Amino acid sequence: MTPEKEWLVIVPALNEVRHIGPCLRSLLTGQSSEVRMRLIVADGGSEDGTRAIVKDLMASNANLHLFDNRERLQSAGINAAVAAYAGPMTAGIIRCDAHAAYPADYLLAVVESLEAQQAASVVVPMDSTGDTGFGRAAAWVVDTPFGSGGAAHRGGQRSGPVDHGHHAGMDLGWFQRIGGYDPAFSHNEDAEYDHRLREAGGTIWLDAGIRLTYVMRSTWGALARQYWNYGRGRARTVAKHGMRPRLRQMIPVLNLAGMIVCAVVSLFWPPAILWPLAYLATLLAIAVFCACRLRRVSGLWAGPALMAMHNAWAAGFIYQSARRSRI
Repeated sequence: MTPEKEWLVIVPALNEVRHIGPCLRSLLTGQSSEVRMRLIVADGGSEDGTRAIVKDLMASNANLHLFDNRERLQSAGINAAVAAYAGPMTAGIIRCDAHAAYPADYLLAVVESLEAQQAASVVVPMDSTGDTGFGRAAAWVVDTPFGSGGAAHRGGQRSGPVDHGHHAGMDLGWFQRIGGYDPAFSHNEDAEYDHRLREAGGTIWLDAGIRLTYVMRSTWGALARQYWNYGRGRARTVAKHGMRPRLRQMIPVLNLAGMIVCAVVSLFWPPAILWPLAYLATLLAIAVFCACRLRRVSGLWAGPALMAMHNAWAAGFIYQSARRSRI
């Protein structure tokens, strides 16, 4: 490890008044004298008190900075923060999420893993949690195969090379070599970056020993909007690179299209309604199971949460794909 090198810890944020304080305190607590860290909040114009919280913390933390992300998007904000703060002694970037809380050794562990693996990027698993009854149910179901399709960075337990994961540490040389994030992407910019990184020959290493706690959206509407945007972002990535989507990604799309078709056909042939009814029955069974596991009635929200994840994502994907085909 090279103490003279500096790492940029960048937290993109927009109206995160509920989460930015705990997030930054966990990161500030976790800094080590062994590595120089510059913590930067790339704020996209928050109007809810987020900036005031950051400024209060800046008063007692000289290495905490507030950066104005005039483009508002996370991807553009991270690129701009890197351009503004990276210097000859900058080794890499650690991207953090305002919706997450980090263990005390997180930053140092990311640096050590990136250097030990000589990787272009280190990604980490997320262990989901919630701060409402709905959020806790959503957190439980998203870390199951029903919610994540078996994605390695959702509660994964095995380290190794992966195609994509939750971004943590990025080597600055590789970041600059492939042009950073695509600043036009509002969502899925991490997966789009990972695709270009692998195409350029970079290795992405999932370190299952480094974990963070991610706070799920607290309402059904917020979760549905998030997954709608995720679906649109994935469709844009697929179209940009001419990729073939994975089966686990297309299952929600095929399911939503099939249910719509069956609902229409059932007007003329009633047995067709069995497909949508079977899906609803599956959601109900998962909801009851979650309520039993959590020992809370609020666990029943797992069903509606899963419905939002599947169908908002699928609808976003279909919408963006259709929009692209008309251009």
